[in-house]
Amino acid sequence: MKILIVGGGGREHALAWKLAQGRRQPTLFCAPGNGGTAAIATNLPIEAEDLDGLTAWATTHHPDLTIIGPEAPLCAGLTDRLQAAGLRVFGPTRDAAQMEGSKVFAKEVMRAAGVPTAEAHVFDNANAALADVRQRGAPIVIKAEGLAAGKGVFVCATLAEAEAAIREILLARAFGDAGRRVVIEDFLDGEEASILALIDGEHIVMLASAQDHKRVFDNDAGPNTGGMGAYSPAPVVTPALWPVIREQVFARTLAELKRRGITYKGVLYAGLMITSAGPKVLEFNCRFGDPETQVVLPRLRGDLLPALDACVDGCLDESLVAWSDEPCVCVVMASGGYPGPYAKGMPITGIADAARQDGVVVFHSGTRLEHEHLLTSGGRVLGVTARGATLPDTVQRAYRGTEKIHFEGAHFRTDIAARALKRKVLQGDKRVQADLAAKHG
Repeated sequence: MKILIVGGGGREHALAWKLAQGRRQPTLFCAPGNGGTAAIATNLPIEAEDLDGLTAWATTHHPDLTIIGPEAPLCAGLTDRLQAAGLRVFGPTRDAAQMEGSKVFAKEVMRAAGVPTAEAHVFDNANAALADVRQRGAPIVIKAEGLAAGKGVFVCATLAEAEAAIREILLARAFGDAGRRVVIEDFLDGEEASILALIDGEHIVMLASAQDHKRVFDNDAGPNTGGMGAYSPAPVVTPALWPVIREQVFARTLAELKRRGITYKGVLYAGLMITSAGPKVLEFNCRFGDPETQVVLPRLRGDLLPALDACVDGCLDESLVAWSDEPCVCVVMASGGYPGPYAKGMPITGIADAARQDGVVVFHSGTRLEHEHLLTSGGRVLGVTARGATLPDTVQRAYRGTEKIHFEGAHFRTDIAARALKRKVLQGDKRVQADLAAKHG
């Protein structure tokens, strides 16, 4: 069986890693892939945004399944093009991918469906947007409407920050066409969580919960990034919340899309704020999250491929997924300067030593091979990921892995999963309390 994975980040490496362990032992191709996927797949010199090149390769080589990782080719209609050529594709069509490609469209769907979310106003005029935030005050959230690689969201504590964000999006056009309009939202207070769901057009199977760390520095300081780390499960998503999220978020959204004549197949990712009034949607994504995928897939028991096939074929069932009780933690090692300008081509050492640590796997996000030497090629370079019996043990394993890896300018957050550790202690989790006590004397 041949599988084409479109993309070259940590998400795609994690997908390839999990699929390679499957019973059917598929032959994997990654376009373009990275230094990590090269060890388990054939990397193709085709960029994820090169729809012509991808379509030409797929129609020539006929993969049995194509899995589209990033949002850009989904929003550009790669699924539609491959399906028109008679190929099986995991990933939503261009119309369905508007749930991520247009925050305005997503808000309209949520409003019509009764999905709980923040009140929002939309502007394409900077003066009108500035007047709105001055009238509403801060804290407030400013978003570029379109795709901005996770960097187009500004959580503004002050009016001055909100005004600067509006000018950056609408006047400076820092995000190009993605900033043709801004969405100005009420600030939601609570704790974030990520829930990814597999959808086959009719059926919904929610995957294990996770929590991403968007800000670049410890204690959620600094600008938003594509994600500096994650952990799964997220204890803020209590058992009582699962049926609420399923019905109020996923079922209502799927029903409204169907009412509009849109069949959604693939992953629908809900970024949630768990507030005192219940879960509310911050955003939808139309694909596997990054770095959430790096902590969700290692907890999946058994094979991933049957669930993906079922999504494509319209026969998805809860029995296709089961989860390990062990937690998983991913620490992202980034290039110096990220999420601003950063250098590329820095030699990387120590990955093999890190991967020899018990329970550790290193997913590549921004790496490339050059004459057998591994070099940095992106802002987020590696996701050092660990599983363990308890959350404190798992966190320690992940950070032990980072200690083995070196490249010039490397930086990472040192507080991944700190919220979960605090919550577990407050909830009286005796295993976590004992583990923390043993590690701190």
